[in-house]
Amino acid sequence: MDMHARVTQLFNDSIATKQAALQTLVPSIVGAAQLMAKALKSNHKIMSCGNGGSAADSQHFSAELLNRFERERAPLAGIALTTDTSTLTSISNDYEYNEVFSKQVRALGQSGDVLLAISTSGNSPNVMRAMDTAHEKGIHIVALTGRDGGKMAPLLRSPDVEIRVPAKVTARIQEVHLLALHCLCDLIDEQLFGPAH
Repeated sequence: MDMHARVTQLFNDSIATKQAALQTLVPSIVGAAQLMAKALKSNHKIMSCGNGGSAADSQHFSAELLNRFERERAPLAGIALTTDTSTLTSISNDYEYNEVFSKQVRALGQSGDVLLAISTSGNSPNVMRAMDTAHEKGIHIVALTGRDGGKMAPLLRSPDVEIRVPAKVTARIQEVHLLALHCLCDLIDEQLFGPAH
């Protein structure tokens, strides 16, 4: 195997996936950013969840809100539901892993908040359970998915937003998810704090 050629192919695959996503995702990214900014302007918060690489993405997004993205500005209310190991393990042990996010949404979420639900397959049971709980509490959802949207897509209601990456390879979907999250951070900052200088 020619490793140089392999790396070149992976770069080209990533570029092609992002170009395909550009053709379809701009309106949903803008809609999601508007939904999130509206919540933050109203002193609500954005909770985020996912598994594996999507857990890392949820934490990355929360960090960009709480600290800063690309400018100096006030901290924004973001909570990654993937970080508290005592909570995660106690819920998993006492109940089941499918409840690890939904119980946190039930305890911490309030009507007007937004749940960022991330799953490359769209089929993560614990993320879907969190979505159900969010709707029960009047919390809107931004879903980052891939492939055909999985079982998460039909759970969405107005004004929820799905950002569905048109790809089947998990790594490519995750790469576009990260770009979409950075777009959301940029657009949230623009809406709340004006154009960057």
